[in-house]
Amino acid sequence: MFLARRIVICASEDVGMANPNALVVANSAMQAVHMVGMPEARIILSQAAIYVATSKKSNASYLAINQALEDVQNKETGEVPMHIRNAPIEKMRELGYNQGYLYPHDFPGHYVEQQYLPDKMLGTQYYKEE
Repeated sequence: MFLARRIVICASEDVGMANPNALVVANSAMQAVHMVGMPEARIILSQAAIYVATSKKSNASYLAINQALEDVQNKETGEVPMHIRNAPIEKMRELGYNQGYLYPHDFPGHYVEQQYLPDKMLGTQYYKEE
């Protein structure tokens, strides 16, 4: 199980968005190893390790989340825009929560231009495709 766990980590950390299926393969392998056990699990581990090892690599997601966490810990990031704040109770709606939110699925191509970041974070980009 330790090897299977390491393969899952590698699929996410090292392969990432270059081949998102690597995580699916690694996770399926980990479940299969758990169900099958050794010695047959060695074949499953081999297949998963080879798949992950031979996949293209991208650590863009890893870098993005680390930078975002660093910003949250070390920067004044500002307030979440009111239009994307959840309003589960009437009082919150009265205060302006969720007012003006544009639901992307109601627009052509399921996309609508709308601000999601706080004003202080405008222009910040975390995920950068390689």
